[in-house]
Amino acid sequence: MPHPLTVRPQSLNSKSRRTVLKAGGALLISVLAPGAAQAAQILAVRVWPADDYTRVTLENDSDLKTTHFTVKNPERLVVDIEGIELNPALKELVAKIQSNDPYIKQVRVGQNRPNVVRLVFDLKEEVNPQVFTLQPVGNYKHRLVFDLYPTNPPDPIAALIEKGDWSKESPRDIPQPAPDFKPVPRPDTRADQPPAMAEGDKNNSKSPAPPAMTRLITIALDPGHGGEDPGATGRGGSREKDVVLSIAKRLKAKIEQQPNMRVMLTRDGDYFVPLPVRVQKARAVQADLFMSIHADAFVESSARGSSVFALSDKGASSTAARWLANKENSADLIGGVNIKNHDKQLASVLLDLSTTAQISDSLKLGKVVLGEIGGINRLHKGAVEQAGFAVLKAPDIPSILIETAFISNPEEEAKLTDDDYQDKMADAVLRGIKKYFAKNPPLSKNKLT
Repeated sequence: MPHPLTVRPQSLNSKSRRTVLKAGGALLISVLAPGAAQAAQILAVRVWPADDYTRVTLENDSDLKTTHFTVKNPERLVVDIEGIELNPALKELVAKIQSNDPYIKQVRVGQNRPNVVRLVFDLKEEVNPQVFTLQPVGNYKHRLVFDLYPTNPPDPIAALIEKGDWSKESPRDIPQPAPDFKPVPRPDTRADQPPAMAEGDKNNSKSPAPPAMTRLITIALDPGHGGEDPGATGRGGSREKDVVLSIAKRLKAKIEQQPNMRVMLTRDGDYFVPLPVRVQKARAVQADLFMSIHADAFVESSARGSSVFALSDKGASSTAARWLANKENSADLIGGVNIKNHDKQLASVLLDLSTTAQISDSLKLGKVVLGEIGGINRLHKGAVEQAGFAVLKAPDIPSILIETAFISNPEEEAKLTDDDYQDKMADAVLRGIKKYFAKNPPLSKNKLT
């Protein structure tokens, strides 16, 4: 007698036989080709080289498991990606490494063993690699990210001095400030020490006293978004990250033509900078002002006009301001932050230390800048708005966020991509900066620790 759980094929009806045959066929396929149906597909590869770091992103249709290690002499980073086969999209990575990449010399891609692809990055110098994954967000699917940071990053103030043309002049050679703003003397001014005299002047006892040394005013300009985070996109295809970088560079050039001013850009190319890092960069160079530059977007294409925002410690000044702050604060999710290494403690400290004085100064700055912008474009709101923007939370730097226009409005998108409008916007912001300092001269300050 057969076992009670044994079922003979003859006893099955035709429908049951088909079900059993299908199940057996599926089991046979899975035994013969394990993982074939589950192999992940690389959909796109992107490379974002910058002086700060180089980012390599692999976008794929599922979460990937990786292992990595570095090798010395010569410097290399080796990454093994499990569960994938080499495909044309992944092979494109080789051609995407540029010769001027600061950190990657070249990359080699190969099938190391079945279901494992190996990437070997030949490096130009020693790096501190961060390898992490990002869950789907916005228009992106799963992402595997390699951030290659230099082991010995440059000093931010040294880099600022190196990039400025004025650095070739001695402090006494700096031109005197324009009449409408008066910087205060440096705390280390030594008025009793005359400048070195030329050979023919050594016997001239009536040499005039040297002009008082004035301290440089440092302005941090923050072009929003960048790299993996394109920001808003207009109907014509214009991307916010490109427009605001162009405006920021124009403004930087105009500011550096002013006496006693220098500029630090939080990014000077197409790469992503996390929101807290933007604040850190401004504080590292002891910035006197922080200005984040954006190009707004809204679900209705009819929305138009320029705006200026400051930080609020009492909630948003309007529903629209709260909505915009939430959207801008999500930039780290889109751009991609390594959560394990994200300095949450620093972010909370910056939040807690935001002071009433900082907000008061920010509102003063915002008011004069908004007034100047109103001369070249319609204003979306006639007053400075406030909300909890993460990028404005430097506790000791007056900080504003400028929405130059609505990129989602076809007319304003055309303006934002126009050289003349970008120039006028930069001029307007500069006038606002000069008016602010005319009434609020920068204080002497010691180096931050």
